Amino acid sequence: MKETDREAVATAVQRVAGMLQRPDQLDKVEQYRRREARKKASVEARLKAAIQSQLDGVRTGLSQLHNALNDVKDIQRSLADVSKDWRQSINTIESLKDVKDAVVRHSQLAAAVENLKNIFSVPEIVRETQDLIEQGALLQAHRKLMDLECSRDGLMYEQYRMDSGNTRDMTLIHSYFGSTQGLSDELAKQLWMVLQRSLVTVRRDPTLLVSVVRIIEREEKIDRRILDRKKQTSFVPPGRPKNWKEKMFTILDRTVTTRIEGTQADTRESDKMWLVRHLEIIRKYVLDDLIVAKNLMVQCFPPHYEIFRNLLNMYHQALSTRMQELASEDLEANEIVSLLTWVLNTYTSAEMMGNMELAPEVDVSILEPLLSPDVVSELLDTYMSTLTSNIIAWLRKALETDKKDWIKETEPEADQDGYYQTTLPAIVFQMFEQNLQVAAQISEDLKTKVLVLCLQQMNSFLSRYKEEAQSYKEEHLRDRQRPHCYVQYMIAVVNNCQTFKESIVSLQRKYLKPDVEEGVSRSQPAMDGVLDAIAREGCSSLLEEVFLDLEQHLSELMTRKWLLGSNAVDIICVTVEDYFNDFAKIKKPYKKRMTAEAQRRVVLEYLRAVMQKRISFRSAEERKEGAERMVREAAQLRLLFRKLASGFGEDADGHCDTIVAIAEVIKLTDPSLLYLEVSTLVSKYPDIRDEHIGALLAMRGDTSRDMKQTIIETLEQGPTQANPNYVPIFKEIVVPSLNVAKLLK
Repeated sequence: MKETDREAVATAVQRVAGMLQRPDQLDKVEQYRRREARKKASVEARLKAAIQSQLDGVRTGLSQLHNALNDVKDIQRSLADVSKDWRQSINTIESLKDVKDAVVRHSQLAAAVENLKNIFSVPEIVRETQDLIEQGALLQAHRKLMDLECSRDGLMYEQYRMDSGNTRDMTLIHSYFGSTQGLSDELAKQLWMVLQRSLVTVRRDPTLLVSVVRIIEREEKIDRRILDRKKQTSFVPPGRPKNWKEKMFTILDRTVTTRIEGTQADTRESDKMWLVRHLEIIRKYVLDDLIVAKNLMVQCFPPHYEIFRNLLNMYHQALSTRMQELASEDLEANEIVSLLTWVLNTYTSAEMMGNMELAPEVDVSILEPLLSPDVVSELLDTYMSTLTSNIIAWLRKALETDKKDWIKETEPEADQDGYYQTTLPAIVFQMFEQNLQVAAQISEDLKTKVLVLCLQQMNSFLSRYKEEAQSYKEEHLRDRQRPHCYVQYMIAVVNNCQTFKESIVSLQRKYLKPDVEEGVSRSQPAMDGVLDAIAREGCSSLLEEVFLDLEQHLSELMTRKWLLGSNAVDIICVTVEDYFNDFAKIKKPYKKRMTAEAQRRVVLEYLRAVMQKRISFRSAEERKEGAERMVREAAQLRLLFRKLASGFGEDADGHCDTIVAIAEVIKLTDPSLLYLEVSTLVSKYPDIRDEHIGALLAMRGDTSRDMKQTIIETLEQGPTQANPNYVPIFKEIVVPSLNVAKLLK
């Protein structure tokens, strides 16, 4: 309390100090005192009122406790009186036992009298019930059956209650009502028959289905009532509980399973498309059945039956089981595709479970898969394995067919641009396209795997294609008269390489997503390399054919016959141009390459003729005549190859200039200037070697041994700086060392 007083005084001092901070506030001291006095009086009044209220409550509580104590004492006295009266009446109750027994017997007799009418009419009711069942009046038949069962169950219950151990009387009652169970079974058969045809019945006569459902509902109520009574009396009538609702769903489930299994009308032996037909029938039946169930059957069943949801689950489970059975069979590749396409795509598409008529009750996003991932994976592995074997066989067969075309007596067909081609690329990529389209129906992942497989097999196929093209060339070289259209079909082989490259790129762009295209396209450079090699060898084979025909005329170059006026170069130009008229059927990238190669090889053979010392000029006039002839022939060749290269946009003069440069060395009249002319030649063609210079000087026929030696040794000492764009040509020309030794003597 002292602490509280000190806190109160401190608070008061602080409050007063707050009121009297200025001198002019002293005049209001009396006013402050009166105001604080009023506040104090108000607080004291509230305290008194609160204390008075608490005292009144305590007083009321004490009064109620006192009254409760008196009531408890009164109840205690009353209980004592009741206990006393009960002890006195025990003897009286025991004396009324006979009356109690009489009441029980009276109750039983009354029940027997009440049921006598029903008991005596049992045979008649049985006949009426049987007739009603046969007539299809199921509701009336069930009503009669319920009356029979009620009478039987009532009598058996009374007997059980009176003497549960008296099995003889229970058996007698059961025997008397023996026909009741048979009627129940017969009625049940009728119900199950209606349920088995429920999808048809609900369209033709929905009232019949409603009657069946009402009967099942009645039986369910009776089952529940009997089970509740069993908890109290342990008595259960025979045949109960019937569980007809549970049996109803079992019947519906069996009906759904039978309907799914019964849709297979054909076998593989009778129809190659048996699985496609089977799956399409399933799709149509299931969709139609579920639409009927959603729109019609739901109205015939109580909501708590959830008939549509249950039927949906039944169909889903039956389909899953059927798909598992089909997956376990030894399916062919096209059948695996049909099955997986149906399971993974068709089932959830708008053609089936995703149909708008089933929404929103059917949500395809929550449907369980019909086949487990392991089964799907196993099927895909089987499909890929089979597809690999098929692709290998198809490619081999396509190549064999193409090879047969190579030996035909007629030219190959040309495309819309006039280029020779065979049907091989079209056949191969049509086959790839078909398999990719099929794989795309199943999944994006499988489509990518099939494309990778196609590219892998294409790689192997191209190696075989290369070998066959080489064999084709070798076979032709053994007898150049056969095959008759060798050149044309070799052109077609070369063109096929370009078609293959374009088709591979097109296939990847069409069937690969951008995010995976880079990874899969890594195999592209390897295939491009093989295709370029095939085309390069094909072009080389064609040029070899040209130079085999030119061999005789090339051998005339730089000979005495040539100097005297041979028309070898004219024949060479005519022959090359004639061949290149056929080569016009080659596609541009390869034709451009062939033209450049043909020019290089013609010039190379010309230069080789120079270096082989087929002629040694005897005079300045012969050197002049020979040099001028070389310049004319270089111009003639240049004109030819310019004509052949027209449309390529490239200079076709480079190699022909080499002949002119050699002619300048031969044409030189002053031997003292040979060193300067030869050094110019060497600086322009840095791959020229000593033996080439020696052969060239020997061809002039006027160079002394010392001069040759001096020129060669001087050129060896001077460094040569090659042009970075220079393409070597002399390094391919071999001059026998023996010839060089003789020239230097």
